[in-house]
Amino acid sequence: MNPNSFGARGKLSVDDESYEIYRLDRIKGSDRLPYSLKVLLENLLRNEDGLLVTAGQITALGGWDPRSASNPEIQYTPARVLMQDFTGVPCVVDLVAMRDAMTSLGGDPKKINPLIPTELVIDHSVIADAFASPAAFGINAELEFTRNQERYQLLRWARQAFDDFLVVPPDTGICHQVNLEYLARVVFTREGPDGPLAYPDTLVGTDSHTPMVNGLGVLGWGVGGIEAEAAMLGQPMSMLIPQVVGLKLTGALAEGTTATDLVLTVAELLRQTGVVGKFVDFFGPGVAGVPLATRATLGNMSPEYGSTCAIFPIDNETLDYLRLTGRSEHQIRLVETYAKEQGLWHRPDHVPAYSEVMELDLAAVVPSIAGPKRPQDRIPLGAVSRAVRGLLSGEEQDEAVQGGLDDADEHSFPASDPIAVSPGIHRDAPPHQYQDNAAFTWPSEPVQLRLAGQTASIDHGSVVIAAITSCTNTSNPTVMIGAALLAKKAVERGLSSKPWVKTSLAPGSRVVTDYLNRSGLTPYLETLGFDLVGYGCTTCIGNSGPLIPEVSAAVSENDLTVAAVLSGNRNFEGRIHSEVKMNFLASPPLVIVYALTGTMHTDLLHDPIGADPEGKPVYLGDIWPTTAEIKAVLNENLEAKMFRQGYSDVYNGDENWRGMHVPEGDMFAWDEESTYVQRPPYFDAMSTDPAPVRDITGARVLALLGDSVTTDHISPAGAIKQDSPAGRYLAEHGVGPADFNSYGSRRGNHHVMIRGTFANVRLRNRLVPGVEGGFTRHLPGGEQQSIFDAATSYRAEGVPLIVIAGADYGSGSSRDWAAKGTLLLGVKAVLAGSFERIHRSNLIGMGVLPLQFRDGNTAESLGLTGDEIYTIIGLEGHTPLPREVTVRVEDGDRTHHFTADLRIDTPAEEAYYVHGGILPYVLRQLLAG
Repeated sequence: MNPNSFGARGKLSVDDESYEIYRLDRIKGSDRLPYSLKVLLENLLRNEDGLLVTAGQITALGGWDPRSASNPEIQYTPARVLMQDFTGVPCVVDLVAMRDAMTSLGGDPKKINPLIPTELVIDHSVIADAFASPAAFGINAELEFTRNQERYQLLRWARQAFDDFLVVPPDTGICHQVNLEYLARVVFTREGPDGPLAYPDTLVGTDSHTPMVNGLGVLGWGVGGIEAEAAMLGQPMSMLIPQVVGLKLTGALAEGTTATDLVLTVAELLRQTGVVGKFVDFFGPGVAGVPLATRATLGNMSPEYGSTCAIFPIDNETLDYLRLTGRSEHQIRLVETYAKEQGLWHRPDHVPAYSEVMELDLAAVVPSIAGPKRPQDRIPLGAVSRAVRGLLSGEEQDEAVQGGLDDADEHSFPASDPIAVSPGIHRDAPPHQYQDNAAFTWPSEPVQLRLAGQTASIDHGSVVIAAITSCTNTSNPTVMIGAALLAKKAVERGLSSKPWVKTSLAPGSRVVTDYLNRSGLTPYLETLGFDLVGYGCTTCIGNSGPLIPEVSAAVSENDLTVAAVLSGNRNFEGRIHSEVKMNFLASPPLVIVYALTGTMHTDLLHDPIGADPEGKPVYLGDIWPTTAEIKAVLNENLEAKMFRQGYSDVYNGDENWRGMHVPEGDMFAWDEESTYVQRPPYFDAMSTDPAPVRDITGARVLALLGDSVTTDHISPAGAIKQDSPAGRYLAEHGVGPADFNSYGSRRGNHHVMIRGTFANVRLRNRLVPGVEGGFTRHLPGGEQQSIFDAATSYRAEGVPLIVIAGADYGSGSSRDWAAKGTLLLGVKAVLAGSFERIHRSNLIGMGVLPLQFRDGNTAESLGLTGDEIYTIIGLEGHTPLPREVTVRVEDGDRTHHFTADLRIDTPAEEAYYVHGGILPYVLRQLLAG
């Protein structure tokens, strides 16, 4: 029951429809709030019940202090939940297990059901096995279905067993692009007790790049699957009112620069500023000139900045995009009318209150890439070859990139310079003269190999993967058409991709294929090897498939440091391909350019990228398309009916999907022989009341880690190796290596997943110095074992475990298995320098204690080696839990203590931890209700 304490209920008329709304102008000071907080304020007004959402929370948000780092807690209720299949399958598995647990505890299993609309898009399972062939898409789609049929049967069953649960079948598109083009409402409507109710579309998604929809003015961000399950089950999300950074945009992008260049610049800027856990709102006169697809690209990359979201307000560009993508005229008028009535319409001259204001002149953006292992490490295009040489020579990343800047002079190609084709892409300056070649450490003789009957050679810095991969860029027709036009110009000049480069094209939706085909540009992409491989994430999440066999052998046998170039959003170590050590993010046109050069050593602004059949050098400026050329193709080939037709049967799927046998019933029939789906142990022996919280005594360190350990280092991801614990498990269950599939596809089987937790090939555990991968020492004896084997031994001995890490622990994708696997290995606490928001929340959601070193303390400064025995004191008998705990460290005859902060930040998080995790908490609440 909504008490409507502020008299905020009102009416809004659009066409012949009347909607109930909750008026923001009833709250004093609401007009000064940033756009994102206005959306949160409406959420509180509409969901006020006097219990979970109180008048005090509404008043606190209306009186928000922009400068405070400790604003009050509120309860946020998203309108819907968005999932992709990697995270969605374990969510469904957990809900099915909750139904079993509810039944065993004497409750009604149907209480375990989504209470808000939930939409799942299958987009993470296709692997780029086949490529550079017109048959690649069909081959990969068939392999995908064969490998994942058990998972897909579960999702088909869930579609019919759960209410308000929709599934977009495989080979349709990326969840973020489907969300942007079809699912997002901008203004949501539903039937209320007094008639139709209109309110802002909001969501949480089980993928960290959910903020892509922020480009439409839709507030949403990524959460772990654990939090998403609670939201599905009607639990409001506890959060502190965030600080909001305003990023003022002025000017316009220069000719020759792309949305990718802009987003890499913003990623670098905001990482340097420090926006972890904060909202970012774009505002200012430059907003109107930023196309919607570019806004979506900026929103998509908010996890790379560390922000919770990065949102644009609603304006005419929003309406134009809704019209382009086939939304109804009534819906478009509703969005406009509602936004203007509620103060959500962009006013270029209005400056809301912000915690901090940054400013970016779009004209200052230059062509760039980012890498080799972090999205925020931007390298101006003119500095790339020098920076790569520095990295290969053993320089630290910052030194190498700065060396490249010094050599290239980032400011030597501003928009005002005279150029051949565009200000960002030209060849008027002389080539760089490198003076330090003697310092390079790689062999002077490249490695020779035979490819397609010809002799080729590769070396350190060779590009072996060039992938136009989904969601960050492929929602953006400008860069996709730009890439296709570049391909056309390259083919017409007689250029071709190098034979050692694995090329692929994985668009975010079928509409991309439609407008590329309609424009007649697809054949040029295919001539360069960029054939369609699937509609899915592919390379960006490690589903890049095997390298060309001869290239793989050369890389492995000669320990070559080779590169991948992809138009994605993530390039963490070990993510893209286990054999590829350097990974660079780039715009789709530049991905093609690097396929043409086949190396990171070409100075693209000065050196030729190839030669035509007559031997005449071809420079980047010769093939780079102009803005006018791109716009002309778009205007002729992109229209609303393509979106309406493309999404007219979005839930139907192909014959494989429609033809699956799916059992009926409210309870899922588990198959004990399945290697994809197994009932998880989270509710085993669960009682109706939680056990008392105890101190953690006699714990050993499973892993001692450094800074910037990502969820990719922790969570199982990518291919499953034959000699890994997970590979041995599958072999023992009759699965051949060819059918191992990926960790992501087996997220529904905890037996596989715990064997892959902390098993990343680039993990550096300081308990085993000099060793990379998922290894540790079993203490006190010190025998080196896999982390899984050691954890199994510790469990048999009754020894609890902890993990010690540095700053930014758990950054990266919102991988719930990074927390689930941690728990199932027997880890009771993680002690880190700092945590990324989602992972800290997920640890609590699984009942793992997050502890943070006090300012100035680190494992090194405290002399911690990981060989000690740890006891965490201060939890037992304290209600509420304390803000700090004492850590006792026993090292032989020596014992010392230090204080650590307990990073359970809200009462709701404490309730989850006390109950052993969010799922037991929700189950007990539903059982009691």
